[in-house]
Amino acid sequence: MREIFKRIRELDELPSYSKHEQFVQGFINAIDEKIITQGDSLPSVNNLIKGLGFSRETIVKGYRELISRGIVESKNRLGYFVANDNTDQTLKVAVLMYAIDSFQEQFYRSFRKAIGENVQMDVFFHHGNIEVFETIINLIKGKFGMYVIAPIPVPGIKPLLNIIPRNKFLMIDRYEKLDGEFNYIAQEFEHSSYHAFAELAPAIKRFDEFVFFNMPHSLTPVEIIKSFKKFCKNFKIKGTILPEYIPGSIEKGKVYFTVDNPELWRIVKDCKLKKLKPGKDVGILSHNDEPVKEVVCDGITTYSTSFEMMGKRAAQAVLSREKVHEIIPTILIRRNSL
Repeated sequence: MREIFKRIRELDELPSYSKHEQFVQGFINAIDEKIITQGDSLPSVNNLIKGLGFSRETIVKGYRELISRGIVESKNRLGYFVANDNTDQTLKVAVLMYAIDSFQEQFYRSFRKAIGENVQMDVFFHHGNIEVFETIINLIKGKFGMYVIAPIPVPGIKPLLNIIPRNKFLMIDRYEKLDGEFNYIAQEFEHSSYHAFAELAPAIKRFDEFVFFNMPHSLTPVEIIKSFKKFCKNFKIKGTILPEYIPGSIEKGKVYFTVDNPELWRIVKDCKLKKLKPGKDVGILSHNDEPVKEVVCDGITTYSTSFEMMGKRAAQAVLSREKVHEIIPTILIRRNSL
C-alpha cells in the first residue's frame, strides 16, 4: 500500500496533473512497475483518503475511470482489485447479445472494427433466456466501463437492466421501454413489417395463401405477428400462422414467410426436391438480410435493418458517450423469390 501511495505522491511534482490524474496515473505506474499485479486487492476509499489527503469524490471518480478502462474491477462488499495488467487499454466493454447468428455476427464484426484495437471487448449470449440473462448481468456488473445489451421482451427484464448505471448502458437491437432516460440504437418491427408486407401485396396476391411460421413462445417479436394479422385483414389476403414448417409439406401456390434461418433453408431445400421455382410456383419472404440470401434461389426477398450500420453506430456512441436515441431504418430488398 505504501508503494502505491508513493507512486501517486510522486506526481505532485508535475504541476500539469490534477488530483484525479495523479490518482489514475499513480495506479497505472504501480501496475507497470509490477508493484501490483492482476488479482491484487487495492486500498479502500477510506484508506486512500487518510493516506493521500484527497477528497472522497476524487478517489471515487479515479476508481471509476480505472474500472471503465478495464484496469480495476469492483467486487461487491470485497473492494477493488487489479483486473488487468494491460494499462494501455482505454475502455472495457461488455456486449450481451441474443445468440450466435449470421446477422448478429454482422453486428459484431462492424462493432469490433469501429470500436478500435485499444478497447477490450467481452461478448456474452443470453439466447433469450431470462435466467441466463440474470446470471450474466450478475457476473459482469461493476466490471466494465460500458455495457451494450440486447434486451429480452419479458416483464422481468427492467429490474435487471436497472442494475446497470445509465451512463454506462446502451440498449441495442430491440427497444424495451424503461423508466427515465437511457441510450438506445435499435430496430423497429411493427410499422416496418406492415410497410414491407404492403409493398409486397401485389406479388403476394398472385398466390393463394400467405403462410407465416412462428413457434409459440419463440423470440419472434410480437409486433411482426400483429402486423401480419393486420395486413392480411386490411388487404383481404388469406393468411395462416403455423407453429413450424414441416419438411416435405411445401405446396405450390403459397407464399412462405419465416424469421428463422434454419426453417428458411428447409423450405428452399424442398423447393429444389419438388422442382418448385421460387417466385413463380411458390413465394418466399425472409426477415434479416445477409449475403447468402442474395445468391440462394437467384435471390431471397427480405426486409431487414442494417446490422452493420447498427454495429458501427453503437461503437461510435460508446466511444463518444453521446446521447443517442436512434432507430435504424428497415429496408425491403426485393429479389426473385417474391
